[in-house]
Amino acid sequence: MEKASRKKRVTAQDIADLAGVSRSAVSRAFTEGGYIEPGKRARVLKAADDLGYRPNAMAAGLQGARSNLVAIFAGEMANEYDKEVTTALVTGLNRIGKWPIVIAGSGQTARDAVTKVLSYPLEAMILRSGSLNADIAGSCSKLGIPVISSGRIQDLPGVDNVCCRNRDGMALGTQLLFDKGRRRFGYIGGPPGFASSRDRRLGVMDTLAAADLTPVAEVVGGFTVQSGHDAVAATPALAGADALICANDAMAIGAMTALKERCIRVPDDISVIGFDDISMARWPAFDPTTLRNPIDGLVDAVLDLLTTRESDPDRPERTVHLDATLILRSTH
Repeated sequence: MEKASRKKRVTAQDIADLAGVSRSAVSRAFTEGGYIEPGKRARVLKAADDLGYRPNAMAAGLQGARSNLVAIFAGEMANEYDKEVTTALVTGLNRIGKWPIVIAGSGQTARDAVTKVLSYPLEAMILRSGSLNADIAGSCSKLGIPVISSGRIQDLPGVDNVCCRNRDGMALGTQLLFDKGRRRFGYIGGPPGFASSRDRRLGVMDTLAAADLTPVAEVVGGFTVQSGHDAVAATPALAGADALICANDAMAIGAMTALKERCIRVPDDISVIGFDDISMARWPAFDPTTLRNPIDGLVDAVLDLLTTRESDPDRPERTVHLDATLILRSTH
């Protein structure tokens, strides 16, 4: 059986020929504010509808018009919070008429993908996380592509920042457990290289030091459910604490699962708190007390920085700080 040939893409010249107008008239008909006689516009739009034509937004972007393309470098997205943030960013960008290109992963594969996407007429690059952030921000700055860094403050020209007050939030959670009478603190931190890992640990350690306390055990996790479970399973001193602070909710959920397997009651025997307030944290089976890292606030800030940079390309760089909110549930 002969394979059907692929239908040729309809061009602006095809529309011009059918409507009996010039190629430039077709372009003006699809350009906001472009002048064209009403009768000609009507013929152009009818011809486009008949032939199934849509203007090539990529070509328009290369010619200086807005492409509405915004790249998101999402990193490895190893935990639920990163996935929820990326989904919310995509939805928010769509809402204001932008079309996101999402790049995930790490290492050379991600580096190659970023290099390729920078050849497109991007209106902005949103950096979520990862070791490539500084390199990407530098490349975008040279190309004149605005950058919004979310999660790690980048002090570079043309780079705006959105960052949660991780240190203050974790200090608030640690103080909650101290006020409850807990004194034997364990801590499961995030992986090195993440600004949030550093800042959340500082919030815990500062608060404990002020009370003349040190952790009975400290383990580095991977911001995943499995790493939280493994930390408790491999470190008896964590299970022997009366307060366990986890640098994110995923690790708190894994840790609570391991504690349950050892018949250690939460919160009777040990208090557990997390950070982020992911959707899974609202499941009754887990229900951890946590610090909400506000996704809605993050997306609103990113979109505001994007649109204000669009309207005023030369405005000074801005950094938006978001407060973490203590969410009291059943595990503290």
